[in-house]
Amino acid sequence: MILFPAIDLADGQCVRLLRGDMEQATVYNPQPADQAARFRDAGCRWIHVVDLDGAFSGRSVNGDAVEAVISAGVPVQLGGGIRTMDAIGDWFERGVARVVLGTVALRDPDLVRESCRAFPGRIAVGIDARGGMAAAQGWSETTAIRADALARRFEDCGVAALIFTDIDRDGALTGLNLPATVALAAAVQVPVIASGGVSSIDDLVGLAACRDSGICGVICGRALYDGRLDLAEGLRVLDADRSC
Repeated sequence: MILFPAIDLADGQCVRLLRGDMEQATVYNPQPADQAARFRDAGCRWIHVVDLDGAFSGRSVNGDAVEAVISAGVPVQLGGGIRTMDAIGDWFERGVARVVLGTVALRDPDLVRESCRAFPGRIAVGIDARGGMAAAQGWSETTAIRADALARRFEDCGVAALIFTDIDRDGALTGLNLPATVALAAAVQVPVIASGGVSSIDDLVGLAACRDSGICGVICGRALYDGRLDLAEGLRVLDADRSC
């Protein structure tokens, strides 16, 4: 499994939110390039980046900060406000390794399919759920679509991975929603990346025990920044040599 350290960007800085609430943002590093270099030097093979301002506005906002992260030389998985083919292509030209489509997967599923054809193996779909229902627009809107139903829409179009986030746990350090993540992974053939709530090495140990369930990685944020999770230990537990 792959451990994806998270860099969430707001106003050009590395922040963490509590349950997706922009009013509850904590700044952890004002220099995204420095944070990316720290993750690189620790041995991370991927970095998960979210343009939070972009997720709310519907267009990329923190472009300079994203490019600063890319400059660290670690493959970047980017989401937040990317909602057109032009935007997807632009980010690949600027060095992003994988684009994550979230809101647009709900509102324009044909764009996901088109982008998978144009950029095979480089598109992920973000499935963010509140109470089992998919959310959109920077998590500000909860839809009537079940997360597993949304996942099945993209099972046969070449999506590289599904990123499943339990919004109620994100940034709350309450532990992964492992049962829901395992259930989603069992419902589809696409590899699933777990997200939301990682609080300690125990979460990763539990996740590693499910490595044959279809879960291929996990995104970690606040626990790393707060020092509750030792990054080197987490990488050892998950075996970063495996890819997803």
